This record gives sequence, C-alpha cells and structure tokens, in this order.
Amino acid sequence: MLVTVEDGRAIRLGGDPEHPVTQGFLCTKVAKYLERTYHEGRLLYPQIRTGAKGEGTFRRATWDEALELIATRLQRVIDTDGAQAILPYSYAGTMGLLQGESMDRRFFQRIGASLLDRTICASAGAEALNVTYGTRMGPDPQDIVDAKLIILWGTNTLTANPHLWPFVRRAKANGATTICIDPLRTRTAVACDEHIAIRPGTDAALALAIAHVLFRDGLDDRGYLESMAVGWEGLRERVLAEYSPERVAPICRIPVETIEHLARRYGTTRPTFIRVNYGLQRHAGGGSAVRAISILPAITGAWDDAGGGVLLSTSGTFSAIDYAYLQRPDFTPAGTRTINMSRLGEALTRIDDPPVKALVVYNSNPGAVAPDRENVLAGLRRDDLFTVVLEHFQTDTADYADVLLPATTQLEHDDLHKAYGHTYVMFNQAAIAPLGEALPNTEIFRRIAARMGLRDPELQESDESMMRGALRHLPFTLDELRDKASIRLDIGSPHLPYRRGARLSTPSGKIEIASERAVAHGLDLLPEYVPPYESEERDPELVRRFPLALLSPPAHSFLNSTFVNVASLRRAAGKPTLEIHADDASARGIANGVQVSIFNDRGAFVAEAVVTDRVRPGVVSAPSVWWPKLTGGTNANHTTSQAVTDIGGGATFYDNLVDVRAV
Repeated sequence: MLVTVEDGRAIRLGGDPEHPVTQGFLCTKVAKYLERTYHEGRLLYPQIRTGAKGEGTFRRATWDEALELIATRLQRVIDTDGAQAILPYSYAGTMGLLQGESMDRRFFQRIGASLLDRTICASAGAEALNVTYGTRMGPDPQDIVDAKLIILWGTNTLTANPHLWPFVRRAKANGATTICIDPLRTRTAVACDEHIAIRPGTDAALALAIAHVLFRDGLDDRGYLESMAVGWEGLRERVLAEYSPERVAPICRIPVETIEHLARRYGTTRPTFIRVNYGLQRHAGGGSAVRAISILPAITGAWDDAGGGVLLSTSGTFSAIDYAYLQRPDFTPAGTRTINMSRLGEALTRIDDPPVKALVVYNSNPGAVAPDRENVLAGLRRDDLFTVVLEHFQTDTADYADVLLPATTQLEHDDLHKAYGHTYVMFNQAAIAPLGEALPNTEIFRRIAARMGLRDPELQESDESMMRGALRHLPFTLDELRDKASIRLDIGSPHLPYRRGARLSTPSGKIEIASERAVAHGLDLLPEYVPPYESEERDPELVRRFPLALLSPPAHSFLNSTFVNVASLRRAAGKPTLEIHADDASARGIANGVQVSIFNDRGAFVAEAVVTDRVRPGVVSAPSVWWPKLTGGTNANHTTSQAVTDIGGGATFYDNLVDVRAV
C-alpha cells in the first residue's frame, strides 16, 4: 500500500503497482482507510467511564491518570483473586506482528494472566491441516495461473480475497474452468463457470464422495499415495463403503450427477487448484471438512503440479519468523489456564475458579462479533468486572469499558506483517504521526507494565529491537526489508511443499490421512463427515422449530465489524438485510422489503427482507457484522451459539438454525 503525505497529512493511498500481488489496487474496504483514519469519531485521548456500563459516557483523562487506574485495579485483582482472574481478549483488528502479538503477550504472560485461545476465525481448519500435513501451507497463489481447474470452495473470493482474482482470471484466459461451491450465489459464484449450491455444513460429505469416485474409477495416483501418504488404504475402504454419490447427494442437497461430474473432472484434469476459506469450517464438523478436502490432491497427486493442491492459508510458510522471541511464551507460569475466546459469554458469566475480574480488550470488538451476544453483554455489564479497551473508535465493546485508551491505526506505527494469502514478508512504515494522544499497542503495554512496577527488560524492549529479533532467522535483515518494503520468502518457484519426495513435519514425515494426532484431538482416525450440531441428523425437533439455516458472512463493504462506522462504506452496504428464498418467504407471508425478525432460543435481530434466488430454499443469509449501536441494538450474533468445532475449538457461526417472521 502506498500512502501520499502532504504537510504531515495522508492525502491519498492505493495499491502498489509494482507489488506482484497487490498489483496497484486495494479492496473495497481498505481503499477507504483514509476516511477511517481521519474519522470524526476517532478516539484521541484516554477516557474514564462516568455513567453506567453500556451507556458509553466517559470523561477525558490524562495518560498518567488512566495508567494509574489500570495498574491499581489489575494489581488489586491479582492480590484478591489471583492473576488468572485477568483475561486478555484480542484477535486481528491490527494484524501486525508487533501490534498484534508481541509486547501484549509478554505482559500478560509475565503477570500470569489467563491465556486466550484465539479461535474465532481460523482454528478449526488450521488444526485440521496441522494433523494432516504438519503445518498450514499450500501452493503459492501466484502459481495458480497454470491450473486448468480451479475450485473456489466456501470462498467469496471477489469480496474476501480480491487479490487472488487476477490470477484466477489469467488461469481462465489460459483455458481453466472455474467452479464455485457455496450455499450462496455470491458475486464469485456468478463470475465462475459453474456454481454448486451445497447445503451448509456438508462439505466433508461432498469431499469424501469425490474421493469415492476417484478410487472407484481408478483416478487415484497410486504412486503418489504409496510414496507420500499413510492411511490411504483405510480411507479408500471407508469412502467406497460409506460415501457413494447416491448416499451423499441427499445429505448435500445436490444431484448425484453433479457429484459424479465434479469428481470425474477433478480426477481427469491437471493441474487442479482448490481454494478453501474459513466460512466452510464454522460449523460442528468444520475441521473435518477442511481435513477431507485437503486430502483430495493427495489422492490425485496434484501436489506434484505447479499451481496444484489446496490452499487455506500460506501462514505456515512463515515459520522462520521467531514468534517465541516476540511473544515469550516461556514467561507463562506452569498450570496457567486457557480460555476459549469463542466462549467469552460463558467465561464472563459462568467460570468461577477464579472468576474473570478484569478484561483487557484490544484488536477486537467482542461486543459485536463474539457469538451468543446476549451472554457476552450480560458479562460485560457486571459491576465487578474491570474492563480496559484499546480502540480507534467507541465501538459497542468500548461502551462497556471502565477505561478507554486511544490506539494508533496502520498509518501511524511501524510494524512487520506476514501474510495468509501470499508469500511476502512486509514492513509497515508509519506514514503520519499518531493523531491526538494515540499510542501503538506496544507502547501502551510497555507503560502499563512500568506503572505496575515490572522491571523486566523484555517488557521495555523497543519495537525496532523486537522486529530485529523476529527476523533473525530469515535470510534478510530489517534494514533490507525496510528498504524494499516486502520480500518474498525463499521457498522456491514454483512452491511445491508436498511434491513427491518431500519430507513433511508430521510424525511420519508423510501426509497423515490416518492420523493419531487427530484421534488425540477427538476426531476419528480417518476423515469423516460430521453433521452440524443444528441439523436433522442430530436434532430433528430443533429443525422442526427453527427450519432455516442462517449464514452471516461479512458484507462486501465490511471486514467483520471493522469499517462499519465509515460513512461511505455504510452507505454502500445500505442497511441490515436478510436474503430469503421466495419459497420460504411465501410460506411466512413475507414480502420483499418488509422488516423481519430472525430468531431462535438464543435471541433475535431485525433486518429488511430481500426475496431472492441467491440463497437456496432452507437457507437465509444476513450480510454482517453490523455494529448493534448503529442498527437498533441487535445483530446476527444475538442468534449464534458458543458451541465449538470438532477440532481447534473454533466458532460455529454458521451452525445456526433460526426462523423468520414479519414484524
């Protein structure tokens, strides 16, 4: 990203035309980052709550006053309830390695606070890949121009990953076929050659049916399997016995012929590239779905091809970054408990050994994005909970803070970035001075540590020093990275991480289709289909009461709850809507444009009905995540549950049955 600065003010930004991935353009959201940075609602100085929790009334404070209050209250919690009564809560609102996962981790681990299991986005699929391949890695997205079949599975690429699309377009120009597998007819589905509207949460069943056809019709690469995989014989036996297209078709709600055609095309085309994204793992069997899909290129040997394989994330490619140096996990006292962030409501209302008495939120907005929002708010309202929020704006979460601290945006601090959609390490150079009294997260935690009397040199280390330490095992220096802005990892071109002859970081050194580590996590030895919690397979009575499966993917103009308060993007998004098929709307007397209530036993929210064939019957979609304070006090997370995935403890936002009625 290139930022133009004039007289100390950023006046223009755009994608770097010389970067091979950015290629001169930014996504819809980040293109408005100047509007966000200079937003009239920016938090510019520390504030202390004056009204009731949730009212959002504060008074201006000095940094000294705010830091003294934080230090005093955190120390009081440590003295009375123990350090594990303090809970940090963060995710990816600021994604840099420093502002996201360095001094903050050092501080909380040094004082002995509870650990946070950061599961809300990617943990199910990540752990599934870890037990199968030993890491989260796939082909270099730039290599997919060589692919002849591209399957975009559970990904709305044009919205969520637009910098992949130029490579998809080049592959299509070279003769590739594109297929989108998604319950919704997204912008991406419309742009593909074919769209398969699968029933939500049944992706593993479809993948195993494809495997059935591959083995049945002799389309497997026996040489690759024998050389590179363990457990494939058991998988072949299972899928031939249990996952025929005839059995899977009614599970996935797609025709037998569609499964047969897809499988044969996959098995007879080289190279084949599958892009999976995080939406398809947000249900009970999310980890099993990624696991099942990920072994398809092992069956066909597609890992041998440039542009072949499966990609969920490139993050495992960045293993040479010294995360231990940044985070210092060795500071953590033995026996420290871990709390799952996807179950924040439970943590704040039910855990009592010890209860959470202090919550420090940064890089996240759980008051809007955490599942089962009613429960989360009940916890945030507790009078005995001391809450500190580091933020850019007064979000729904910030309204419940006791102390509100102004943090810098991406334009106002230096940072290092890895990627999960490409293979470049990046240096983020501050373009402007911090606005008002805003400080980087790293400096805020340094100051809190000092105010609490912690003298460890690791808690006062400078950002520059931490960056040098993080890069010390890479073949370039911080100075070289700063000069070039981004450097591709030294991974070869094309990048073939699981080519024939490679040794993996699994215990066997091979692709573990049969995985004892999966068993240790509670999965079956072999990939299988795990139905959604809220489904006819598990709870027919619940389906009778709440017959519609609700999906709540990020709106095109939002990045989860980030950017919702940017006026131009909110205008583009319009208003909260619910897409509903004409059959389901007619059965409920719902007309296009009417206000509807979407509800289940956990709660309800209100949106405007959009009667459309973009969703299949039995599925409704509410593009999200709106700030409730801007939309009448509710959003889709009033209906989502705190249940977690089969592996990785991930959130199950899309395992969510509801009904709809006009209001």
